Amino acid sequence: MELGLPGGPGPAEPGPRLRGLRGEDRAASASSVSQAEAEAGRRAPSVAAVLPAGGSGERMGVPTPKQFCPILERPLISYTLQALERVCWIKDIVVAVTGENMEVMKDIIQRYQHKHISLVEAGVTRHRSIFNALKALAEDQPNSKLAKPEVVIIHDAVRPFVEEGVLLEVVIAAKEHGAAGAIRPLVSTVISPSVDGCLDYSLERARHRASEMPQAFLFDVIYEAYQQCSDYDLEFGTECLQLALKYCHTKAKLVEGSPDLWKVTYKRDLYAAESIIKERISQQICIVMDAKEDEEHLGHCLEEMLRKELNHVKVTSGALCHADRHLQQIILEPCYNFVCVNVMTSDFEETQKLLNMLEKSNLSILYPVVVISVHFLDCKSVPFGQKMEHLMQIRELAKEVKKRNILLCGLLIYYPQDKQRLQESLRQGAAIIATLIKERNAGLVGQLLIA
Repeated sequence: MELGLPGGPGPAEPGPRLRGLRGEDRAASASSVSQAEAEAGRRAPSVAAVLPAGGSGERMGVPTPKQFCPILERPLISYTLQALERVCWIKDIVVAVTGENMEVMKDIIQRYQHKHISLVEAGVTRHRSIFNALKALAEDQPNSKLAKPEVVIIHDAVRPFVEEGVLLEVVIAAKEHGAAGAIRPLVSTVISPSVDGCLDYSLERARHRASEMPQAFLFDVIYEAYQQCSDYDLEFGTECLQLALKYCHTKAKLVEGSPDLWKVTYKRDLYAAESIIKERISQQICIVMDAKEDEEHLGHCLEEMLRKELNHVKVTSGALCHADRHLQQIILEPCYNFVCVNVMTSDFEETQKLLNMLEKSNLSILYPVVVISVHFLDCKSVPFGQKMEHLMQIRELAKEVKKRNILLCGLLIYYPQDKQRLQESLRQGAAIIATLIKERNAGLVGQLLIA
């Protein structure tokens, strides 16, 4: 199996080699990097990944192992699997999980439609879990169903933000050197205490690095290292690169990693991870309108306000009559935030059409999709009580679509008004929409807000 060029959903950020360059220099460097990566891809080996997921999460301080803790109601390990699955050249992913959590893991794979995942039983320590996963990839094991890769990636189940770029770098380095691992600068100085609890010595921080994940190895190198590994190392060791050095005399190539490689360890890290995920899925908003002239005008005014409110977010719009074609493009990008604009109507016909299309798309399997049904209503044409009676139907509709991970809220903007008051209402509406999308607060599902 051959590696292709780095890809995946969304535009790739420039790597560390391109940062600080501008204009023609940056373009030339980007071209050089692309050519180098393409050349590496043509001679790259078959690759599999190993994910030890047997930890108990004692440092997290919660009864659920941290790899199964929910973020936006989805287990953390599912995000890590998704990050690896995005990489088309990773052929197999082997997850080591405890026997008591085996059914939980199978349910996660099925519910979130993960592919190319094989499960093995975890050992009592991290190294034993990795060894069990490697055995599943080795050809010398009975009933082996997976092909032995040339290179194997070892990653942590609780590092969900790994990017394809660093995976490619460690794989290419492992192919050349036998082993490779991501590193980061030390944040704190490392000290060694003496037996009486006093300072013995400290390490010079500038000369040392923190070992991170992912790591990659020639399969034969790391498998041999584990086969020769002492019981002491299997029980108390934590560094795979050290095993390759100690037992196979393979000196690992160290690759500078990005800040995104951090590990979810403590409870506060779950909140940080949720914040990052919310930010990532809030980078695009689609405004859906029908073809009415007034609605087009008001919808585009609201779109302009949203652009000002969220100046770093991509805002697109389209008529609902073309939504089938438009939605397909959105799903490819993808987008998890929709604003459905309704003018001079208090029903949810247009919003219902959008919800039906979203349900058919399965877009909400991995992330909660936010839908905000915006209603511009003429206060004089229909009695207020009658309009509110229609609009309060949003509660039942929201309750139903929430089962499919779609978060529906309503927003009411009075119309017509004088230009100044309308502009203020649109500004307030844009601020409310921005907050609903950023926060993704399930407690506001089914609420009708007024701008």
